[in-house]
Amino acid sequence: MKGVWTVPAGTAFADAIAAGVLDRHGQAGEALADIAILVPTRRAVRALEEGFLRQSGGRPLVLPSIRPIGDVDEDELTAVFAGESEAQGEIAPAIAPLRRLLLLARDIRERQPGGRRPGDGEALRLAAALAAFIDEADTAEADMERLATLVEGEQAAHWQRTLDVLSGLVAGWRQRLAEEGRSDPAARRGQLLDRLAERWRRRPPPGPVIAAGSTGTVPATARLMAAILRLPQGQVVLPGLDLAMDDAAWEKVGPTHPQHALKALLERLEVARAEVAPWPFPAAARLPRGSEARRQLLSQALLPPQAEAPGNGHGALPRGALDGLELLACAHPREEAQTAALRMRLELETPGRTVALVTRDRRLARRVRAALRRWSIEVDDSAGEALAATPAGTFFRLAAEACAQGFAPVPLLALLKHPSCRLGRRAGAMRRLARRLERACLRGPRPAAGIAGLRAALADACCRRQRPVPEPLAALLGELEAATAPLWRLLEARRAPLRDLVRAHAACLEALTRLPGGRRAAIWAGDDGEALHGFVCELLEDAGALGEVEGAAWPALLAGRAVRPRFGRHPRAFVWGPLEARLQHADCVLLAGLVEGSWPPEAAADPWLSRPMREAFGLMGPEMRIGQAAHDFVQLAAAERVVLLHCRRAGGAPAAEARWLLRLEALLERHGLAETPAR
Repeated sequence: MKGVWTVPAGTAFADAIAAGVLDRHGQAGEALADIAILVPTRRAVRALEEGFLRQSGGRPLVLPSIRPIGDVDEDELTAVFAGESEAQGEIAPAIAPLRRLLLLARDIRERQPGGRRPGDGEALRLAAALAAFIDEADTAEADMERLATLVEGEQAAHWQRTLDVLSGLVAGWRQRLAEEGRSDPAARRGQLLDRLAERWRRRPPPGPVIAAGSTGTVPATARLMAAILRLPQGQVVLPGLDLAMDDAAWEKVGPTHPQHALKALLERLEVARAEVAPWPFPAAARLPRGSEARRQLLSQALLPPQAEAPGNGHGALPRGALDGLELLACAHPREEAQTAALRMRLELETPGRTVALVTRDRRLARRVRAALRRWSIEVDDSAGEALAATPAGTFFRLAAEACAQGFAPVPLLALLKHPSCRLGRRAGAMRRLARRLERACLRGPRPAAGIAGLRAALADACCRRQRPVPEPLAALLGELEAATAPLWRLLEARRAPLRDLVRAHAACLEALTRLPGGRRAAIWAGDDGEALHGFVCELLEDAGALGEVEGAAWPALLAGRAVRPRFGRHPRAFVWGPLEARLQHADCVLLAGLVEGSWPPEAAADPWLSRPMREAFGLMGPEMRIGQAAHDFVQLAAAERVVLLHCRRAGGAPAAEARWLLRLEALLERHGLAETPAR
């Protein structure tokens, strides 16, 4: 045996690892402290720590050293693994993501792709795509020098122009990184992992080293796993390797199959599938386990098409394969969300029972969370909440829109009626004044731009009614003008330094949210307020990287920011994305949004490379992404209790079921079970 193991799909991975380690090494602090366990993500670190707590029965325990390698913090890896004295000064620190985005946007503006100067909003979008391309190329370890050779044969001529711009941008970016003494995050991670593998090759650690849960799709991670296997006490634990598939079918596993990544990893490790054994843990271990029958059902349903032969798959289904499995088709996404929320609530009525919704559809996740909130159930969402959709983020955006549109009635009323807008008044008084202003002069022809236009419209309306201008409304407009004047003047100039815009915007928010009695504004309070404050501070620090911008474009930088509340969530209900669900376990799992284009995801359009060019460059193709999504599906669908949800129509058009559901339903139909999949 070469030290390669697997935890079967459907088994609680973290609990299985913890139970196996405790069974082999005992619970003595000295023995456990010498063990190093590498897992893919930080969330997996927490899951494994909780797994050790459960397997120890809640007793105090000295944990092994558990570290992430998928989203590793470079300083932590440098200090803990590679040796601070060895790595410092040799591998440049990573550049901050926001600063990189601003610098790339400025480079794109200066190079004028397509022979024209792009707007700031377009430059920021292209910069985000370019940053993603650089990270993807660094992760795949693609040679940037090959960019110039990608356009061959009958490729459209515009791709050559695009590649010329891309090559210039990449070369300029590498030079800028060298000048700043920084590196891209993905490149730095690969260098640190290689440094760790080299250090362990020269000086093996004294205790066991276990790489658990990774499929090795990142080349640097695969090299590290190979180095771990060469250690005297090195072990690799794979998630959900199918040991029951016959050899003929295994040879035909392609990129879209759930086992493709694991097959490629075994070939890289030079380990035969027959040499992999199930991870040993005691039979009495307190951990949930999926059924072997369910795993056989999924393996049979997703058998490689090339492996199918006449009569193949027409034998009896494994006994008990459908126990605990439900397939539910909903009419539309709203019904799907309501069904998922109701099922989660029912599961939570059982004391101690955990339930998780796993979906790639963020809109569906928000609908489920909103439905559960009606029953006072706040769910822990691994993706957090978009900062732009929080109360603080919404107010931030409304202030910019109202000023940019010259205080037009719709954005102005949205700003004034927001709960955060106070202007030194109580909430009720502020809402009454906003409604009064609306009735007085905002229901009719649009006033001229600016506060002066609002004053003229109010005076004209009062003159027609032969009434004086109400003092409270005049005072409201005066206070609104004082609060927004600095930002309004900068936006009127069309282009302004980004740092000046950010400062004026922050001052505007504080003035608009001023509380009665001159108390300090509450815009920076709470989880969303703190996240917004952090964004503004970070932007002020790096604003000089972009220089002058269009005033209406820069709030788009808020997109992509997320807020994760620190407390107040239900301890037994979760919403996960497929990535966050890896190595996690719940008593009942709801897989929702199982339609083509969502799960598996639709390949995103790349403004820099066409699909054939991406494949020639060595980047991961859509087929391999489908294979990864299929592996996630199988890992989750093999759990003890699973609900598979999809909708028949979405966006006014028919929605196609996920290909894995179609394969599963076709198999059940051949056995006459298509109408009764639930048990």
